[in-house]
Amino acid sequence: MPVETFKATAHLQQGMVVKAKSRNFEITIDEPKSLGGTDEGMNPVELVLCALGACQSIVASVYARKFNIDLKDFWVEVEGDLDTDGFMNKSDVRRGYSDIRYNIHIKTDAAREQVQEFVEFIERTCPVGDTINNPVNLQLNKIIIEA
Repeated sequence: MPVETFKATAHLQQGMVVKAKSRNFEITIDEPKSLGGTDEGMNPVELVLCALGACQSIVASVYARKFNIDLKDFWVEVEGDLDTDGFMNKSDVRRGYSDIRYNIHIKTDAAREQVQEFVEFIERTCPVGDTINNPVNLQLNKIIIEA
């Protein structure tokens, strides 16, 4: 299968509010009041957690039939530890998450061993999990200055 390029834009509004767009969809991103925002939306690091849970959920939905698993319900609880002193330049600690944990909830009649195999497949297959768990080539293409 060929490489597909996904695209998004993030446009700073007032304060820390950002309108992010991809394809024909838009979300509002902000920081909580405790971090200087106006709390108009999730912040970027919360969206990372949501993206992981959503990706695992989508993989489950797409592949459940292959594993003969009847998903009656499926959800993921995700949490992560992030030292905000790094972002605030108060200390020289990592700026991103140091640890991310999740619980996968599956309502099904399938056997425990079958579910375990399915969950291991989800963990191997989820692109967001792979992106978080492995180094990515991140590069700035160019800076465009407009008057």
